[in-house]
Amino acid sequence: MRALEPTDLDTLYRWENDTALWIVSDTPAPYSREALWRYLEQDTGDIYSQRQLRLMITLAQDGTPIGTVDFINFDPLNNRAELGLFIASEQRGNGFGRQALELLTAYAREHIGLRQLYVYIALDNEVCLKLFEDYGYRQVGILQSWVKRGSSYHDVALMQMIL
Repeated sequence: MRALEPTDLDTLYRWENDTALWIVSDTPAPYSREALWRYLEQDTGDIYSQRQLRLMITLAQDGTPIGTVDFINFDPLNNRAELGLFIASEQRGNGFGRQALELLTAYAREHIGLRQLYVYIALDNEVCLKLFEDYGYRQVGILQSWVKRGSSYHDVALMQMIL
């Protein structure tokens, strides 16, 4: 994992504007290159001042970006953050999600000082649910009709890990 770089603009533009991902990212519209550029320019990498932190997940051997991790809704008083994990579709099924969870959990504990991480996962996203369950996240609740897709609403699991 590494900090975002200006050279990530094209990769982020492609990923953020993939409409197939909008159902899990709560994105209602495409991002412009300019908006993403401003985001990159303004990103300080300081989770305490911005209350969020996005890191790029890269392959160790050549630095190729394969996904992102987001710590959002950071609460320094209670030492917790919501987690977002994205692995590019062409890289899924290779164990990178599990490896990223290991790295980001260690980072959250050792460098940010977090006590807990939590995620919201749609109940029909069985692969993602299994990944987080296998890693040790516990389902602590079901939020009914939490996300809207088209004209219907879907339930979401709230999952938590105490570090």
